[in-house]
Amino acid sequence: MRPDNGDIYDIMDIKIIEVTSRRLLRTFINLPARIHQGHTNWVPPIYLDDWGFFNRKKNKSFQYCDTILALAYKNNKPAGRIMGIINHRYNKASGDNDARFCFMETWNEPDVFQALISFIENWGKQKGADNLVGPLGFSDKDPQGFLVEGFDEPVVLATNCNYSYMPEMLLRHGYTKKVDCVAYKIPVPDEIPDFYKAIYQRALQNNHIHVLEFTSRKKIKPLIHPVLRLLNETFTDIYAFDPFEEREMNDFANRYLPLLDPRYIKIITDLQGNVISFIIAMPDISKGIIACKGHVIPIGILQIIHARKKARQLNLLLGGVKQDYRGKGLDVIMGVKMLETARKAGLQYIDSHLELETNLLVRKEMERMNGKVYKRFRVYRKELQTTR
Repeated sequence: MRPDNGDIYDIMDIKIIEVTSRRLLRTFINLPARIHQGHTNWVPPIYLDDWGFFNRKKNKSFQYCDTILALAYKNNKPAGRIMGIINHRYNKASGDNDARFCFMETWNEPDVFQALISFIENWGKQKGADNLVGPLGFSDKDPQGFLVEGFDEPVVLATNCNYSYMPEMLLRHGYTKKVDCVAYKIPVPDEIPDFYKAIYQRALQNNHIHVLEFTSRKKIKPLIHPVLRLLNETFTDIYAFDPFEEREMNDFANRYLPLLDPRYIKIITDLQGNVISFIIAMPDISKGIIACKGHVIPIGILQIIHARKKARQLNLLLGGVKQDYRGKGLDVIMGVKMLETARKAGLQYIDSHLELETNLLVRKEMERMNGKVYKRFRVYRKELQTTR
């Protein structure tokens, strides 16, 4: 079998078809809605975003990665999907030689699951990869890991939603844990705790800084590149992080900025205007995406904005502090400002987004604020017998 040189492959009475046309890509993008029909906590993607993400001309990640998209057909009907990625830029920087699988969806049909994962394993072998890891996209900025705890909790934007049978079937195919990420649920307090107030006041007095808060996106735009450059600096030790190139920064901003509420972006600069710290969060919009079924045009965006106004949960997205300013209380300044804004808006909980289970310093702060782990996502690994 030569999956990189053809379009159709038969595996165990399952037909695997490589996605090479717009028609097949439409099936690939729309299939999860059928698989998750009736799944209470599933949130559809924003389909306009998906069409851009899987567009090789628009998504610059394709330029430094080998990729393959495939559909499984059973009884001549779409039965599953999967994507394979080899991120050469990340592998070179990290010293890894991994292929990845991601965006895998099937019904509870072991033969379909096996056909799809075997297809990507063979693809990875022929590309010379030593391991197959996943679920993992182009970088940690994409949804990663199968959900293994918290199946009864609502989905948060940019995280995976899967049935429990998905990781169970992966284990049966010889995969083991690579790394876990956890998500905390943190109550928004009625009052800022005294120990944070004390740190906050000292940090404001002892640092020569400006704290920036926003009410319009217009004032944020000039800071997008400085913020993402700082992100590149501060995320270097995060598993699967792939730094932004300058040309990718606008693409990322265009993808998420229209959905953000400027009030939940906090930035700290030094007196010269250099960004030294930032945090970005967003009121949960999942109910709006469900209401419009992932279609933002023509009126879906209004449903999303309405959901954002009615949200009771704030979802953290990104944050970072420049190395030279760590331990000086800048994280507390941003945290206090974010909590004050959240409380004024009537938000009740904060979702921490994904934290590596080994990031004990950040986890300690989450727990100090009475945060509890309520979801766990697992990235798996399997060694491949390479054909080199």
